[in-house]
Amino acid sequence: MVLNNTRINADETRIRADKAVIMEEPKIIYEDENFAAVYKPAGMLTHPARTNADRTQTDADNFQRSSAPSPRESAILTDWLLKKYPEMKNVGDEPEIRPGIVHRLDRETSGILLAAKNQNSFEYLKSLFKKRQIKKTYIALVHGEFKEKTGVIDKEIRRKKNSVKRTTFSGKTAKQAITRYAVKKTLKDTDGEIFSLLEVFPETGRTHQIRVHLASIGHPVVGDMLYGSKNQPAFTNASAGRPAFAKRLMLHAGSLEFSTEEGRRFKLEVEPPDDFV
Repeated sequence: MVLNNTRINADETRIRADKAVIMEEPKIIYEDENFAAVYKPAGMLTHPARTNADRTQTDADNFQRSSAPSPRESAILTDWLLKKYPEMKNVGDEPEIRPGIVHRLDRETSGILLAAKNQNSFEYLKSLFKKRQIKKTYIALVHGEFKEKTGVIDKEIRRKKNSVKRTTFSGKTAKQAITRYAVKKTLKDTDGEIFSLLEVFPETGRTHQIRVHLASIGHPVVGDMLYGSKNQPAFTNASAGRPAFAKRLMLHAGSLEFSTEEGRRFKLEVEPPDDFV
């Protein structure tokens, strides 16, 4: 992590995790009296469903798995957090469903999440997301090769009628969505299929935004069974909807950068886990 422009290693502060590993439980990478930054493993729900719509979304998350859920995949992050931080019980705008949770990650996405320990911290962090004052960096492995090394996807997103999927088509219910990306590396597998490793910077926070946007330009995230194309050459098992080498959705929330109310500058980082190819 970088704190006040000074890098501090994990042994001194527990703020930066050099390498996240697949584990039965999440991992705290930083905490103070106001909030905790937690590493959520792929396969774990952020919070339980609260409505039929949310249950449908949970079903969509479940669809990402190609096999029966493991005990870890059946777990819910908020349950784990409440055992560790019972003071979060009444924090948030819906504490009975998502206590302390300021934002969410899709079930199959790994990476950093912020959880508030008190209501003041929750309101402050939530306002930062709303005002786009938190810089989010994701790592994504996608299909195909890019002509340009950087790009911006500026397409409205709305939910498809009678579907859990989102689309970039405009409409009355569409919301602005902006995603920047930078190509870090171009890769080729043993069959000659080309992939690109990206850093992705979502400026807005729509549901499935990165996945929808990248799929809309012909570069779906590897392992995405909801928005990826099963016609991609690397998909060797159409029923599973994943390339032979992909055990999960290849999307990882790698860092969050923001300022606290006291003016301290935080950059929280966690490397992709071992199952991220």
